[in-house]
Amino acid sequence: MGWVLIIGMAVLLMTFLRSGDQGREITITAFWKFVESGRVTGDIIIEKDTIAGENTKDVVVGDKETRKFYVQYNHRDDERFTDKIYEIARKHPGKFDVKFKPTGWWELMLPHLLMTALVFLAIWFFVFRRIGAGGGGGGMLGSFGRSKHRLTPKDQTGVTFNDVAGVNEAKEEVSEIIEFLRNPQRFRRLGGRIPRGVLLVGEPGCGKTLLAKAIAGEADVPFFSISGSDFVEMFVGVGASRVRDLFKQAKDRSPCIIFLDEIDAVGRRRGASFVGGGHDEREQTLNAILVEMDGFDSSDQVIVIAATNRMDVLDPALTRPGRFDRQIDVPLPDLQGRYEILKIYADKVKCDSNIDLRKMARGTPMFSGADLAALVNEAAIAATMSDKDYIDLSDMEEARDKVRWGRARKNRAIDETERECTAYHEAGHAIVQVYAPGADPLHKVSIIPRGRMGGATFSLPEKDRYIYTKKYCDALLAVCFGGRIAEEVFCGDPSSGASNDIAQATAIARKMVLDWGMSEELGLVHYGNGAEEKQMSPMFGQNEYSDNTADLIDREIKAIVDRGYRLARELIETNRDKVERLAQALLKYETLGSDEVMRIFDGEVLDKPTVSDLIGIEQAKIDSPSDETSPNPGDTPGSSEDSPDA
Repeated sequence: MGWVLIIGMAVLLMTFLRSGDQGREITITAFWKFVESGRVTGDIIIEKDTIAGENTKDVVVGDKETRKFYVQYNHRDDERFTDKIYEIARKHPGKFDVKFKPTGWWELMLPHLLMTALVFLAIWFFVFRRIGAGGGGGGMLGSFGRSKHRLTPKDQTGVTFNDVAGVNEAKEEVSEIIEFLRNPQRFRRLGGRIPRGVLLVGEPGCGKTLLAKAIAGEADVPFFSISGSDFVEMFVGVGASRVRDLFKQAKDRSPCIIFLDEIDAVGRRRGASFVGGGHDEREQTLNAILVEMDGFDSSDQVIVIAATNRMDVLDPALTRPGRFDRQIDVPLPDLQGRYEILKIYADKVKCDSNIDLRKMARGTPMFSGADLAALVNEAAIAATMSDKDYIDLSDMEEARDKVRWGRARKNRAIDETERECTAYHEAGHAIVQVYAPGADPLHKVSIIPRGRMGGATFSLPEKDRYIYTKKYCDALLAVCFGGRIAEEVFCGDPSSGASNDIAQATAIARKMVLDWGMSEELGLVHYGNGAEEKQMSPMFGQNEYSDNTADLIDREIKAIVDRGYRLARELIETNRDKVERLAQALLKYETLGSDEVMRIFDGEVLDKPTVSDLIGIEQAKIDSPSDETSPNPGDTPGSSEDSPDA
C-alpha cells in the first residue's frame, strides 16, 4: 500500500506539471497564420475549448523561452474548422499531425477524485493502520478491540495432575470436565449437559491457575488464558469487543478451555459502584461475558474456567446455573497436601536424603502452594550461594523463616542493652509456649533480627487447626504477653518491642467476643458486621448495636486480654530461673532448637560452639586457609555475624 501511494502521487504530480506548462496564449488569427506559413511542428492537440501546439521558433514568455502555444477556441462553433485544418495539413506534409481529443466530465473530475482518494488512503495508512497494527477482529478499534489472551497449544501445555498436589477434592470435581472434552459423545448419549463454566475460589497462591492448566493438559486441548484486568481500557466498548473476539477464537479452536484469571476485576456486582452506570466500561464487559456464555450450544466444546479470591463481590448473574454452574473451592493445603507439594518441588532440585519433608510440612501451617514453591527455591538459592552440593535441612528452615518473616539481618549493629532485652523477651515467649495448657509445641527461639522483628519464637503445630477452642485461644493470648512480662520482670523497663504482640492479642480477643461467642456476658450473639462498618466509614451507617453494648464489648475484650496476661505472668513468675538461663543461652548462641531449650530448662549446660567461636574459626580460615586453626577466644563476644544453624 505504501508503494501504491508513492506511485499514485508521482503520476498526479506529473499530470499537474504537464498541464501547467502550456506555453504562451495566442489568438485564433495568429494560429491560422502559423499553420498556413508552416511554422507549426509536432502534434496539434484539439480539445473542446483549447487548441495546443508547438512553434518552430523559440519565443520568450516571461523569463523563459518556449515554443508551445495554446488557443482558447471552441472549434465546434466553426463548421469549416475541420476541413480547413486538414486541407492545410495536406499542403505541408510531415510538418504536423492533427489529433482531436474528446474531453468528458469524468476526465475533469478524475484528478480531484484521485487527490481525495489519496488523502483518505494516507490517513488510513498513517493513522488507522498504526492503531490497528496486527489487523484482525478488532474492526475500527484495531488492536484495542482484539483480545490480549495467551494461547497455549495443546501440545505445549506441559502440566498434568501429577504436577498438582494438595487439592485432591478439586481434582475429583473437574474430572467430569476432562472426560467431556475427551469424549463428548458419552454425555450426549443420555442427554446430559456438561457445566459451561467452572469457578475456582480460593486464597492467593493456592494453585487455581495451575489447576486450570492441568485440566487443559489432561484433556489435551488448547488453553486460552487472560486476566480480568486485560479486558478494561480507557475506551468504552473495548472490553466487550475483546470478550467477543476471545470467544470467537475459542469456538473456532474448540474443544478448548478459556481461563479468566481474577474475574472479580470485571465481574463485580453491577450498580454497587459510586460511579457505575449503564455506560460503565466494566459493566459492558461483564454484560458481554454473560451474553457470550449464554450463546454456547450444547455441542460447543468450550469450557470457561474463572478464578477469584473474592467470591462475595461477584454479580449474581455470573454465578447462576447456565453460566458458572459449578463453584470449586481450592483451599490452603493441609498437612498431607503440604507434604505432597514439597515432595513435587523437592524432586526438581538436589536435596539431602536426610531432609524430613513431613517435619517441614508440619512447620509450614497456612502456607499456600506458591509459598512452598518459593520455600524450596529460596533453599536452593541459599545452598548455591554457600557452594553446597545439595540442599540440607538448615537451608530449608532458613528459607521457611525467610518466606514467612523475612530475611535474617545478621549484619545489623545492635546495642548490647537492646540485645539483652530481646533475649529476655524471646525467653518469656518460649517459657509460656512450653508450659501454657493447649499451646503448640515449641520449635526454636532466635534473637537474630528478621524482617521488622528483633527476634522470634517459632512453634511447630502438631496438626492443622480448622477450629479454635477457647483453651487454645487463651494459650495464644498468654504466649503473646510472655515477652512483655519478661521485659517488665527482668529488665524493669518495658519497650516497644511488644507492639506486634499486643495487636495480635487484641485481634484474637476481639474475634472471641464479636464472632465466636466466647464471652459469657454477651452470649451467643454475633456483633462482627457492626464493628466492620464502624471501621470502614461513618457514611455506611451506625452500628447495629447500642452504645451500652459497645461499652460491654470493650470491657469483655479487656477482660479476656487481662486473663491471658495473668496466665503468662503466673508462668513466668513460677519459672524465673528457667527464663534467666534461657536468656543467657540466647545471648551466647543466638538461636536454640526446642531440644536445646528443654535441656536448658532441665539445668544442663550446652556443649556447642558459641557465636564468638564460630566467628573466630571463620576469621582464622581467612587469615591462613591452609592451616587448621582453633577457635580464637579473644574475639568479641555477642556478635550476631552468624547463627549456629546458618
